[in-house]
Parts: sequence; C-alpha cells; structure tokens
Amino acid sequence: MSTAAPETAQRTYPAYSQPLWRRLLASREAAVVAMVLIVYFYGYSNIPYFGDTLTLTYILIDMTTILLIALPMTLVIITGEIDLSIASVVGLSSAVLGLLVQDGAPMGLAVLVALLVGVVCGVFNGFLVAYVGLPSLAVTIGTLALYRGIAVGLLGTEAVTDFPANWTEQTSKVLGSTGIPTFMLVFAVLAAIFVALLHFSPFGRGIYDIGLSPEAAEFSGVNVQRTKLILFVLTGTVAALAGIFFTLRFGSARGDNATGLELQVIAAVLLGGVSIFGGRGKLAGVIAGVLLIGVISSALRLEGITVNVINIIIGLLLVLSVLSPSLLAWVSSVSNQRSRRNSSTGPSPAPASPASPNSH
Repeated sequence: MSTAAPETAQRTYPAYSQPLWRRLLASREAAVVAMVLIVYFYGYSNIPYFGDTLTLTYILIDMTTILLIALPMTLVIITGEIDLSIASVVGLSSAVLGLLVQDGAPMGLAVLVALLVGVVCGVFNGFLVAYVGLPSLAVTIGTLALYRGIAVGLLGTEAVTDFPANWTEQTSKVLGSTGIPTFMLVFAVLAAIFVALLHFSPFGRGIYDIGLSPEAAEFSGVNVQRTKLILFVLTGTVAALAGIFFTLRFGSARGDNATGLELQVIAAVLLGGVSIFGGRGKLAGVIAGVLLIGVISSALRLEGITVNVINIIIGLLLVLSVLSPSLLAWVSSVSNQRSRRNSSTGPSPAPASPASPNSH
C-alpha cells in the first residue's frame, strides 16, 4: 500500500490566481481610495481653505447621513435587490420624532420610537420582497410614496424646531482639534459591525451567494427569505437613525426631509464598486465612494462651481464606474480572442517529402 501523502487541493477560484497584494491594490476599491486621496491632497495644496479642519468637519457632517445608509444598502444590493424607500424612511422617522417632541414626550423615548418606525418599515418591505416574492424595485417604489405620504400627513407643512440644545449640539461637536465629528464614532462602530457581518461571517457569504444565484444559495443551505428580511430590517433601522441625525443636525423635523437622498446613496454604493446585478462589492470601496463624492463636491464648491455642474460631474463619474467593468471585460475578451487566433494561425509544419523510388 502506498504511503504517499495525499495531494493538497488546489484553489480554483479566479480571485486567488494573483498574489494577495495585487488582489488588494489592483481592484476597483483601491482605485476609488486612490481617487479620494488624489482629490483631497490636490485640494489641500491648491484650493484656499480646503485644507482647514473646518472643511474636513463639514465634509464628514454633510456625508454622515449617506455614510450610515450606505452600509446596509451595500448588503441589499449585493443580494441583487434594492431599497428606494430609504429617504422616505428618513423623512418618516424625522416626522415622528418631531411630533413626539412637540407633544412633550421625553427626547430619549422619541428617539426610540423613531427607530422602531424604521424597524417596522424594514419589516414591511422585507416581508413583501422575501416572503410574498414581489420585486424589490416595485415594492420600494410603492413604499417610497407610502412612507413619504404618511410623513407629510403627520406634520403637514409644519416644521418642528423645538429640540433640546444638548441633543442638537452633539451633531456638530468634534474630537479635539482633529476636525472629526464625534458622531463619526457611531458610524465607525456600525461600519465595523457591517464589515464583520459581510466579510467575516457565514451570513455574509450567504449574501454573496444570493447575489450570484438565489437558487444555488438555497440548495447550499442559505435561508434566502430570512436573509433578505434581515437586510431590509437593517436598512430601515439605519435609515431611521440617519433620520434622527438629519433632524438634529438641522434642528428641524419635516415630512419632506431628505427628499431624493436615495439616489445619492445608490450612486455612492455603485461608485464604490458594488455591482447593481448583485454578487460583488466591498464596504471599503463604498465608504471610499461616499467620501469621494463629498471631497469632490466640497472642492468644486470652494472653486465657485455651481451645484448643477457638480451634479453633472458626479453623474459622469457614476456612469463611468458602472460601465468600466463591462468595458474591461470586453477589452479582455477581445485580447484573449486575438491571442487564440494568433496561436492557431502559427507556422504550419513542412509537408513530408515523397518517398524515393529507390527506397524499395
């Protein structure tokens, strides 16, 4: 009997065909991080006041709402679904918070109820998508209008502004002389939780499996329905938290708060390298994509560029980021076809000379 040790199984995934350093650096996420650094240091060197800590503070405060919602939205899009109702959940949680404060409820209780509103909205979306089987695009377009209508119906055209100063001041406080808002600590904790959930847990691997093939994920043991429900609940809850921050930051609760925010969140997620078709994406790239939008917008505003032009630039950047994978795949396919064609049309072997009659 042979005593030779069994051969070690070879990795066959394409992702492991390159060294670790190349997989980390030669990626869309690394490219987005590099763009953030390039734009920031260019502005730091060439744009007056851009390098001030005050500018950093306002960039982070302006992008906090998008940063928060982009975390669960990334997981939802990786599964191949989408949630367009997030901005309406922000507005609804803001309206509920304002209504309760207006009625004299303690601030802590009002914040808790506003968060529960987000949970309920997420459960409703997730149930319709995961268990009823309706398309998430259709469901969340409907709930976008539903939640916004309820929010406006609660407050009408009225704005509630009577919030305790010790709560509103928390949104503008910074950590010493760093210019980093203290609320970014909350974001850092949530980001660490979502990174661990997506990239270092069986639940996260199930999310990628669902995005690649829900049927295959089901056969491999992933509870697809429960996973989708949990993700929509997380999205609703974090959107409600973002609504509370949004309300306290501006000191105003209105039913139309954050209108159109869902487009900015989705743009940041796609810019960060997440595939709209599901199955691919990393949270590091998404966070960098949000910061890239914030840094570019701030730099252009300080240069006197109008909002319309800024939106055009961000839109073009998003279109290029969405097209780039298809373009690179096409270039690679053409290159491989040419290589195969050249190898198949190489020099043919010389024909054999006929046998001499005297050889017999």
